[in-house]
Amino acid sequence: MSLDESTRGKIDDLVQSNSVLLFMKGDRQAPQCGFSARVISILDNYLADYTTIDVLSDGDIREGIKTYSSWPTIPQLYVGGEFIGGCDIITEMADAGELFEALGVERPAPIIPSLNVSDEAAEALRQASAQSGAPDQYLHLSVSRDWQTSLSVAPRNAMDVEVEANGITFMVDHFSTERADGIAIELVETPDGRGFKVNNPNAPNLGEMSVQELKSLLDSGEEFEFIDVRAPSEFETARIPGAVLFDEAEYQRLSELPKQTRIVFICHHGPRGVNAGQQFLGQGFTNLHNVTGGIDAWSVDIDPDIPRY
Repeated sequence: MSLDESTRGKIDDLVQSNSVLLFMKGDRQAPQCGFSARVISILDNYLADYTTIDVLSDGDIREGIKTYSSWPTIPQLYVGGEFIGGCDIITEMADAGELFEALGVERPAPIIPSLNVSDEAAEALRQASAQSGAPDQYLHLSVSRDWQTSLSVAPRNAMDVEVEANGITFMVDHFSTERADGIAIELVETPDGRGFKVNNPNAPNLGEMSVQELKSLLDSGEEFEFIDVRAPSEFETARIPGAVLFDEAEYQRLSELPKQTRIVFICHHGPRGVNAGQQFLGQGFTNLHNVTGGIDAWSVDIDPDIPRY
């Protein structure tokens, strides 16, 4: 397929004017395919800032970049004006420890995390490792940037840090070491049988905010997302100025915001705000708060003109 000069020029300008440029489906906050999401999750470990181009919003670039790079798939990564590769190549380079040099990033010294494994969990892990029967397979522990913890069995790679806890050897991903420090692994009974419970003291929690603290925050003029998670009929009955009703569109908008965005949830008395906050914690948001006592406490302690119901 030939590439017209207009599209070639547009791509040339993008490639030459951005030191690190990823052509992808979607954007950094909301990837629209698994391969793009995979590359974003890798690059986010190395770089605080880089440029992404959503090929779904420009059909000429979507098809043109394939000819431009002589590469049939998307995403595609360019560094310093040079094509590096797609998802498979970026993943292989990351596993081999080669991406630091390619991105011009100094490799940080990893910490050796402290892991706590109960005796019961250690015995279960030993049995599971013995059953695998593969000498080149190792137990891997990783904690993603959105605080999702995973245990898996896979070959060792250059980015692994070896950690021993209660006789069990773990391979901890280089970028997970700080997030994994202090993790405790226990064996517990669940409705589906025995399973591993991982407690991470570093993971963010849902904060509680009093109505007095909320008033101070509103009076300060600081930017934050103020989300009312009650039903529309309740919202019409009583509301705090500045609060936004939570619906599907609002959920989508919030989900695409940076993970450090401050979000404050309020409901009638508090429980629904907790549920909403937990939902966004699961997405990796780190600055979440629920208003203790909800709008009812606001009516009692701050503004009696707002009706109680």
